[in-house]
Amino acid sequence: MTDRYQSFTASPIGKLFVKNLGLPNPTPLERWSDGAPLVDGTVVTGGSGRLDKAVTGALDSLGVASVSVAAEGEKYKGLVFDATGITDSAGLVALQAFFTPLMRSLTSCARVVVLGTVPEQLDGSERVAQRALEGFTRSLGKEIGKGSTVNLVYVAPGAEATIESTLAFFLSPKSAYVSGQVARLGTTGTKEAEPVTDPLRPLTGKVAIVTGASRGIGEQIARVLHRDGATVLGIDVPQAASELQALMKELDGDHLTLDITGKDAPQRIAQHVKEKFGAVHAVVHNAGITRDKKLANMAEDRWSSVIAVNLTAPERISRELLDQGLIDDNGRIVGVSSIAGIAGNLGQTNYAASKAGVIGLVDSLAGELKKGITINAVAPGFIVTQMTAAVPFATREVGQRMNAMSQGGLPVDVAEAIAWYLSPGSTAVNGNVVRVCGQMMLGA
Repeated sequence: MTDRYQSFTASPIGKLFVKNLGLPNPTPLERWSDGAPLVDGTVVTGGSGRLDKAVTGALDSLGVASVSVAAEGEKYKGLVFDATGITDSAGLVALQAFFTPLMRSLTSCARVVVLGTVPEQLDGSERVAQRALEGFTRSLGKEIGKGSTVNLVYVAPGAEATIESTLAFFLSPKSAYVSGQVARLGTTGTKEAEPVTDPLRPLTGKVAIVTGASRGIGEQIARVLHRDGATVLGIDVPQAASELQALMKELDGDHLTLDITGKDAPQRIAQHVKEKFGAVHAVVHNAGITRDKKLANMAEDRWSSVIAVNLTAPERISRELLDQGLIDDNGRIVGVSSIAGIAGNLGQTNYAASKAGVIGLVDSLAGELKKGITINAVAPGFIVTQMTAAVPFATREVGQRMNAMSQGGLPVDVAEAIAWYLSPGSTAVNGNVVRVCGQMMLGA
C-alpha cells in the first residue's frame, strides 16, 4: 500500500516543503529479501565487558564483517557496543567516547545495538549505570534518523552464548521498524541456545500454529514462517475459510476453521494437532478484533467479544496445548499485544485491556514454562493494512507520523519479530514484549 505522503516528500516540490517548513521526511526503510546478506556492510564493535568474545564469535558465525577500529572516511552499517563493563555513572562517558565520532559515519538504515547486564540482577552503582542505558538508547533512537534503529539488549550472566539470534535480528533489515526497544536474554528459564542448522531456514521441520491467518498481519506471519522452513497450521473463523484454504495451499500448510472463543475450541485445536502432527513447535496468537466506543457508550457485548478473542482465547489455547504436552521442547508461544495495551488509546478501553492482558499472560507464564519453552509478545504500533486504510485520512496520517521514522510499519515487520522469537536459537529470549512501532512517541 503506497504511502502518499512519503511519495510526496520524495518529489521536487515535496523536498522544498520539507526543507522550508520542517515537515517530517521519512526515509524508505530497507527490508530483508531472499538472497540478500544479513548485513549489507561492516559493523564496528566497541566497549569492554564480558560479551566481547561472544559478540565477535556471533558476528563471525553470521558472516557479518566487523572491525574494532573505524577507518577515517569509511561508512558503516552498524555499531555494537558492549556496555557490560560500565560499573558506575562516571563510566557512562564511554558511550559518548565511542558513539560521537561514529555517528556521521553511518549509512542510511544503519543498526545500533547496545549490550548490557540486566539491572535487576545487579546492586548499587552498577545497577544505576546499567539502567541508564535505556534512556541513552531510546534518546539516540529518536535522533539517529535516516531510517536507522537503536536497540538495547540486556544479557544475564551465563547467557553470553545465546546472543547470536538476537544480534542477527537487530542488526539486519528484518528489524526495520523496531527501534528504542529493550530485549532481555536469560532472565527466566534456560540460558542456552539450540544450534541452528540452517540460518536461512531455521524452522525447517517445525510446525507453527498461526491464528487469524487468512489475511493482514496473520497472512504475513504465515508467509514469513513458511519462508523460514515451518509448516504452518493456519486457523481462522469459518467466514474466512476460502481465503485461509487458498493461502495454506499456496504455503503447503494445513488449515482449521473454527471460532477460537468457542467452548471446545482449545480441545479441537489440540485434537487436530495430535492427529496431524503429534505436537507443534510454536503457537502464534495473532487473531484479534476491535469494537471501539468510549466507555460511557460501551455495550457489554462490545466489551466481552474483544476480551474473549484477544485475551481469553489465547490463554485457554496455550494452557490446553501445554497441559496436553503438545508443544515441543524448546517450543514457542507468542502473543500479539499492541501499543494500545501499553499507552492506552481513546475509545479502546476494551481493546487496550485485552492487549495489556496479553502482556500479563507473558508475565504469568514466562517463569512457569519448562523444557526450554518460551513465551514472548510483540506490540505493534501503526501497521499499514487494509483495516488501517479505512481509517479517516487525518487520523491515519497522525498515526503514521508520530514515531521516530515518520511512517507506518508493514505486516512483514511484525512477522519478522515473531520469526526471531521462534528461532531455535532464541531459547534465552523469554518474557519479552517488544514494540514494532518505529519508536512511537507514546508509551515506553
